[in-house]
Amino acid sequence: MADHGYESGRLDLPFVGICTFGKRPYVSDWGAIDADVAILGAPFDFGTQWRPGARFGPRGVREASTLFSFGHAGAYDHEEDTLYLPGDVRIVDIGDADIVHTDTLKSHANIESGVRAILRAGALPVTIGGDHSINIPCINAFDDQGDIHVLQIDAHLDFVDERHGVRFGHGNPMRRAAEKPYVTGLTQLGIRNVSSTAKEGYDDARARGSDILSVRQVRNLGPEATAARIPKGARVYITIDIDAFCPSIAPGTGTPSHGGFLYYDVLEILQEVANQHEIVGIDLVEVAPDYDPTGSTTTLAAQVLLNLLGFIFHARRTRA
Repeated sequence: MADHGYESGRLDLPFVGICTFGKRPYVSDWGAIDADVAILGAPFDFGTQWRPGARFGPRGVREASTLFSFGHAGAYDHEEDTLYLPGDVRIVDIGDADIVHTDTLKSHANIESGVRAILRAGALPVTIGGDHSINIPCINAFDDQGDIHVLQIDAHLDFVDERHGVRFGHGNPMRRAAEKPYVTGLTQLGIRNVSSTAKEGYDDARARGSDILSVRQVRNLGPEATAARIPKGARVYITIDIDAFCPSIAPGTGTPSHGGFLYYDVLEILQEVANQHEIVGIDLVEVAPDYDPTGSTTTLAAQVLLNLLGFIFHARRTRA
């Protein structure tokens, strides 16, 4: 019988206790991280061009994630007859990077320090934003980690070079990533409708090797063919903007865009990518809880992250 701990100790229901991610242990000393996965909050939203509020994303996603703290021996998927995230997958929450109000560069530097601390510990960094500009310091932290390929799931291309002197806002991260010599390419999925990037930005992205697909194009291809477009053998960093999803299921975001993905559209792609590639880092951004009184958006974000982590570590075990 599974050692799920229900027969001994505290029941520790989801609404009890402190809201770390998934109710996992909190580690305040970034020099003492000993885990397979470390969660970092990046509550920064000064890069937004429209509605703010993503600074509360880490707090909201953590609270929503407590719903999935049942099952101390892991989460059993009856469709695949697989136990995901068993107890030997060690996940810790290291709290939030320090944000200095109105100071983008200092705030980004503090986020970068957190990701670097996780990488030094040999853990998988999972950063919860915050607006999409927090991806910039996350990618900066990989400058000594070897080549990576960026998989972006998003409504917007985020490939603006500079606008009125702004180079580190939430419309810039994929352009900043493409400039890195260790970023070998970008796969950009879900891009649609009116975007923050003008036509020349799309032309520039494609000239730099970006593979850009809309929601409809991804659905026509299917998850397997979509995932197969990522170069074989690439080490993949995944960045998920919650506005990639249709606002019918994820209204809690600053820049909603109709026509987005539904849950399984994204989940099946992530599972394929996790099965085929080494995943080296993750961020999930642009959750702004105050725009969604139902809590659906934060729950979706937490569920996507936990399922993705389950896929990653199951694939690692299978390949070992």
